[in-house]
Amino acid sequence: MAYTEVTSKSWFQRIGESFGGILGGFVLIALATWLLWWNEGRTFKTAGAIGEAELVTEDVSDVSRIDPALEGKVIHAIARAETKDILRDPVFGVEVQAINLAKDVEYYQWEEHSHSETRKKLGGGEETVTTYTYEKEWTSRPVDSNSFKDPAYRGLNTTLAQLDGKTIWASNVTFGAYKLPDFLVHSIGGSEAMTLTSVDVASVAGVLTAPREYATSPDMLIHVSGSTVYIGANPGSPTVGDVRVSFSYTPEADVSIVAQVIRDTFEKFTASNGYTFSRLDMGKVGMTRMFEGARSDNTIMAWILRVVGIILVVVGIGMIFKPLSVIADVIPLLGTIVGAGTGVVAFLLGLAWSLVVIAIAWVRFRPIVAGCLIAAAVVLVYLSYAKGKKASA
Repeated sequence: MAYTEVTSKSWFQRIGESFGGILGGFVLIALATWLLWWNEGRTFKTAGAIGEAELVTEDVSDVSRIDPALEGKVIHAIARAETKDILRDPVFGVEVQAINLAKDVEYYQWEEHSHSETRKKLGGGEETVTTYTYEKEWTSRPVDSNSFKDPAYRGLNTTLAQLDGKTIWASNVTFGAYKLPDFLVHSIGGSEAMTLTSVDVASVAGVLTAPREYATSPDMLIHVSGSTVYIGANPGSPTVGDVRVSFSYTPEADVSIVAQVIRDTFEKFTASNGYTFSRLDMGKVGMTRMFEGARSDNTIMAWILRVVGIILVVVGIGMIFKPLSVIADVIPLLGTIVGAGTGVVAFLLGLAWSLVVIAIAWVRFRPIVAGCLIAAAVVLVYLSYAKGKKASA
């Protein structure tokens, strides 16, 4: 059953909030401007580090022994990431020889969902109708039902156990005769679901927080199937408070790396601009493809941050213009028209400001490219002018 809440704001309250948001708009624009500027510098310097690393990287075909001649050099190599470490979860007693052991925890809980509709009222006021609905779902953390809006659902959530999801990493992972450092080990992917045969029931029973009244023994609440340990009476019919724990692991695998050799391990290559570079790809990947992948990742990240920066600038300018539409909301239709108009203006100004910041950043970080673009623009303007003058003659 849905629960509805109605809130209202007067025209004067809305005007006060909109004028208060102007400062927030300027702050948002400043932060977005910094992000756009920083991103162009990051992109340029990262590209420089990638290019510099590529120039000095040597392709090494055999890393089965420590080669003193490779000391300090940046190498590309392919080998198997292996470990003899036995990883163990202390609560469930699950063990595996692997690169990592991951535990994912889910709770069956009541979840609160809300949907709001805002209506403008004649005179500039505003009324918001919020509808709350409740459903039982598997969640990644316990939900505090005491804060639910509907009193009928408050306090309904319980949990049979309070557990944290966690990933345990092997501390000794070899790459031929070398040892992989943590920053490369943590880049190894390819996790697989575990097949569990049993768990430490006594240990699991020790973490139960609320044994059910119908359970004569904690054993009745612990069920093992595939990669999952189910804590509850009936896995086929979940009850609020049940917990589901899934285990996965990352097995040994062939990996390709680009990194700087330091004695019997590796570290990131530090370029002349201060930026660092290293890379690990799954499988047998050639050096050229690895550097192409690094450049592609850098470009994708650059565009993601550009889009985020532009959106933030547009939102910030929209916050500055917000009082105009609120004042016009004395007549709701007029306020809607003004709001649409200021939205378009905010978008155009935000896009223009962002492009200007990016252009100035290019002049700062890529002066040659920027100079060529400016020169090309001047030539185009001159040719257009000359053509127009000739046509007039």
